Amino acid sequence: MDLNFLAAGIMVGLAAMSAAIGNSLLFSKYIEGITRQPEARGTLFGQTMILFGLIEALPIIGVGLGIMVFFGLL
Repeated sequence: MDLNFLAAGIMVGLAAMSAAIGNSLLFSKYIEGITRQPEARGTLFGQTMILFGLIEALPIIGVGLGIMVFFGLL
């Protein structure tokens, strides 16, 4: 068994898991902020979407690196 397969799987799995945890924390705080100050919903939504994009960049990079490890490019 080649260890590149295992390494690629671990990289992709950890990237997906960390993004899931980050997104759940982000949106729980977003909902909490809306319940505290409903008038700040628009501002909170914009900031939340920016942070969501930044959080989602991590699994994309992880998948890219995992594919490179899988095919032996790294």
